[in-house]
Amino acid sequence: MDGVASTPQPSPHAGPRAERMSRVDTAWLRMDNDVNLMMIVGVWLLAPAITLPALRERVQAKLLQYDRFRQKAVHDALGAQWVDDEAFDIAHHVLPMTLDRRPGESERHALQRACGELAATPLDPQRPLWQFHLVEDYEGGSAMVARVHHCIGDGIALISVMMSITDGGADPPRRRRKPAADEPHEPDWLADAVLKPLTELTIKAIGMYGSGVGKSMEVLANPAQPLLSSVGMARSGLQVAQDVAALALMSDDSPTLLKGKPAGRKVVAWGEPIPLEQVKTIGKGLGCTVNDVLLACAAGAIGSWLADQGQDPSGKEIRAMVPVNLRPLDKAWQLGNRFGLAPLVLPVGIANPIERVYAVHRRMADMKGSYQPLLAFAILSVSGLFIKPVQDAVLGLFAKKTTAVMTNVPGPAVPLKFCGSTLRQTMFWVPASGDVGVGVSILSYGGGVQFGLITDEKLCPEPQQIIDRFEPQFEQLTWLTMMLPWAGEPDF
Repeated sequence: MDGVASTPQPSPHAGPRAERMSRVDTAWLRMDNDVNLMMIVGVWLLAPAITLPALRERVQAKLLQYDRFRQKAVHDALGAQWVDDEAFDIAHHVLPMTLDRRPGESERHALQRACGELAATPLDPQRPLWQFHLVEDYEGGSAMVARVHHCIGDGIALISVMMSITDGGADPPRRRRKPAADEPHEPDWLADAVLKPLTELTIKAIGMYGSGVGKSMEVLANPAQPLLSSVGMARSGLQVAQDVAALALMSDDSPTLLKGKPAGRKVVAWGEPIPLEQVKTIGKGLGCTVNDVLLACAAGAIGSWLADQGQDPSGKEIRAMVPVNLRPLDKAWQLGNRFGLAPLVLPVGIANPIERVYAVHRRMADMKGSYQPLLAFAILSVSGLFIKPVQDAVLGLFAKKTTAVMTNVPGPAVPLKFCGSTLRQTMFWVPASGDVGVGVSILSYGGGVQFGLITDEKLCPEPQQIIDRFEPQFEQLTWLTMMLPWAGEPDF
């Protein structure tokens, strides 16, 4: 172990600083429960191997330029603050890991099992909420598992951070002490991102969801007003839960084996990449997007798995909450959470792959122009003002109508280098809130695209069985597309 790297690192600032955590980030901080932890978990497979001292040196030089990774989340009466950790020790955050391989178990399965166990293991709340775990010897190279609490940043922000620590990655811009005109503080940003786009839709919103939405937006529009007492806050929180009745008006998605009360034991899986150009070709041939093709294949894989478990998927649909980015990409380095959620219904019960692609295409088109992601962001923001039981009641509306969380992230088109090694494959898993037990991740990287899954062991003990159906679904779609004699969407 590197003696210098493992010693406590002093903060580069003069004395500890405290910074108010945004309301949305506070909501994510408090969203942990006994079956779901709000951690984004990712894995990097590197070749050739890297060493623990090299990893710590890179983290020290690059990652710690972001203040958030030196700061603790400290709860207080008004929510939470980011506070410099004066006892920061990199040895608590960049750790060696040895895979405990069972008899006859492959290295990959052992790594997947370790990732699942880490996804269900809380981070130390007395320290900055992140850790890297390095397996120095894995498949002839190394494997690194990263865990970052969602309150630090969303997927877009964390991808920006991870890109910055690769070889040649750019350092984050230096923050100014006071926000500039082009970098609004939270209330200004909320007004720009949430309230202004909603002004033209206010009448429609009230008509669809009741006048309570206007009240919720009024709370959001006046962030500087004094916080309510605990009793008043609780009452207002319950009122907000009623105000967002739009979520309650959504029909329940189909009951399947993937929906139920999780046990809190996580299992992860991922597949081998398929060529992204091939996916683009199929999408172009069908007049659809890459996302349409990938989501249709994911729905087909889930439907096929349900059928093999003895549950007929015919006519069934499952709802996935899909993150929608609400920030300029050039601001991703600022971290924090700036995304909304949109409900997407996956047609797992449609057997015909072509018909399934067009069903997804139509539903994605219906989502475009929707203000549901903005409403979801507003709900998260408002819920960050209230005590945890009220927040749980508000956010529970999402989980009750949802089977999965699904995200599709475009990564770098060419393989990256890290500590002189090649990042040959990468995957990540998103956390699910409430009692949702399934997280679906689609990631493009280095010219390929792959499918990852995290499930609760009680609901789906072997997610690899779903993952292994993804490529056959794509191959079937490819062959059917090649045999089609027509151009354009068929009339099913």
